[in-house]
Amino acid sequence: MKKSIFTFIAIIALFNYSVAQKTLNKTEIEVAMTKALDWQEAHPIFSLAPTDWTNGAYYTGVARAHKITNDQKYIAALKNYGFLNKWKPFRRTYHADDVAISYSYLYLEMNGGRKNFIDIEPTKNFLDTHLYVPNHWTDGSDTSTMDRTILWWWCDALFMAPPVLNLYAKLTDQPRYLDQMHKYYVESYNQLYDKEEHLFARDMRFVWKGTDKDLKEPNGKKIFWSRGNGWVIAGLALILDDMPKDYKHRAFYEELYKEMADKLLKIQPKSGLWHPSLLCPETFIHGEVSGSGFNTFALAWGINNGLLKKSTYMPAVKKAWQALVECQHDDGMIGWVQNIGGQPDPASYNSWQNYGTGAFLLAGSEILQLED
Repeated sequence: MKKSIFTFIAIIALFNYSVAQKTLNKTEIEVAMTKALDWQEAHPIFSLAPTDWTNGAYYTGVARAHKITNDQKYIAALKNYGFLNKWKPFRRTYHADDVAISYSYLYLEMNGGRKNFIDIEPTKNFLDTHLYVPNHWTDGSDTSTMDRTILWWWCDALFMAPPVLNLYAKLTDQPRYLDQMHKYYVESYNQLYDKEEHLFARDMRFVWKGTDKDLKEPNGKKIFWSRGNGWVIAGLALILDDMPKDYKHRAFYEELYKEMADKLLKIQPKSGLWHPSLLCPETFIHGEVSGSGFNTFALAWGINNGLLKKSTYMPAVKKAWQALVECQHDDGMIGWVQNIGGQPDPASYNSWQNYGTGAFLLAGSEILQLED
């Protein structure tokens, strides 16, 4: 019995070592990314409208893929989609989700190479209303179990609006937008960040209050959603990438990023993919691609930008990328993506969403820059 256990441990150790030593083939990475783009462009999908958050996440991945590869396929997809949308966000100006699509518009304005092609006025109008006009959340009138009494009351929001605000401030050279972003970001941090676990609760339903009504995993631990935390750490990487190096609050974002990165490294499963529930991976039998893609992007970004130690994080990033690629079908579709939701739920071989493709493209864009 002991011999078989030792043999199993040796096999796992050998597998992890071989993954860590495998050289990244950048041609194969680019092929996987373009196949994912081609499949997703041929299979459009959205939740509420073509300008909703699902496409916001997808086209953020497309924008970052273009930034790294300079492949015209990506810029064409961005231009075609933005033009059809008339460069508009979705309609709910109080809702962070509905401006996520503007990241791709602003990216094109800064990198598209053609003046006066993009209309950024709809994004400006959205942001001004979003930040400065009271709504039924910020006025405290919503007393639901999610405690929607701040602007960004769910952790997903920290991917949706802050990177757009940050990029808009950079484009227009108006730091006041960055200061407003920080104000509302800290509100979310104070309400949802668990300083012991270094993870974000999705919303106030999952924040423990010390009562018998606290929601728990079957193993008794707190519930932390993989994609929810993927939203946050990927958003942090995007924010830090565009934030001025001398911004007065930059250290806050760097420290938060490094705390979350350290936690995600420690709890990464042997397979490479994080499961839907971070502290109770046994709840679901397989890793999940959207959360894992966002995590992989963020960790690779940290290595590339000197915030994370390469020797410590590189094996984890390589292992995660290999696992992500194994979830791609032969035709380019990205499987094992958890459906739309607000808590850990299962995924399957054939489950897909555009934001899963966006996470895959984000991860690939940073993996391409890693040097073995």
